[in-house]
Amino acid sequence: MTGRVDVTDAAAALVREMTALHGPLMFHQSGGCCDGSSPMCYPVGMFRTGAVDVLLDTLEVTGLDAPVEVYMSRSQFEYWKYTHLTIDVVQGRGSGFSVEAPTGQRFLIRSRMLDDAELERFGLVDSAPD
Repeated sequence: MTGRVDVTDAAAALVREMTALHGPLMFHQSGGCCDGSSPMCYPVGMFRTGAVDVLLDTLEVTGLDAPVEVYMSRSQFEYWKYTHLTIDVVQGRGSGFSVEAPTGQRFLIRSRMLDDAELERFGLVDSAPD
């Protein structure tokens, strides 16, 4: 079973590299500021989450001691709640404050609609009989 967020092998490798440089990391899915709607990766404690944010998932990245938390604003989540996200990485420099910006690579989100089993697991299906 998958959660709401996955990470590609290439993105996991960059997360491990950035963790070695910056310590434990977290993601916040941007809502349009800075680099469009790219996932922003920060050292834990550099970006403060609050009541307006939703913890989407925690990523278990092989080789890291602690999971990587992934957040999104509650208002943005209302638009994305039927979507599964995958954090990937591509060549090219982003314009935000994400830790990978100087590397010539940038994180990005790939998305797909949740399947029926996921919709049910996340309580997004009307359980009333037809």
